[in-house]
Amino acid sequence: MKQLKKDLQAVLKSLKEATEKTKKLMKRVETLEKPQTLKKPRAKTPSKARAPKKSSDSDAVLAIIKRFKKGVDGATLRKKTGFEGRKIRDIVYRLKKRGKIKTVGNGVYLKA
Repeated sequence: MKQLKKDLQAVLKSLKEATEKTKKLMKRVETLEKPQTLKKPRAKTPSKARAPKKSSDSDAVLAIIKRFKKGVDGATLRKKTGFEGRKIRDIVYRLKKRGKIKTVGNGVYLKA
C-alpha cells in the first residue's frame, strides 16, 4: 500500500509539471498568433439619410457670382472670398464644368 501511495504521488507530481509546461506553451502560442481582427465593411447610408452638407468653397464662390448681374471677375472673387488665385481658378473651372456658371468675357463669370 505504501508503494502504491508513492507511485501515485510521483504521477501527481509529473502531471503538475506537465500542466505547467502546457500553460507556458499556450502563452507562447498566444503571443505568436495574435488574432487578426477583421474590419467590418462600412454600411452605406442612403443618400436621403445623410447629414446636410456645410457650405463649401464652391458654394461661396457661386453665391458671390450670383450676386453680380453683369458678371464678376477673378480679382473681385479673390477680394470677396480671401482665396488665392489658383483656388479661385480651380473652383471656377469646376463650376463651369458642372454648368452652374458661364464665361461672359475674358475672366468675367456669370451665373448660367
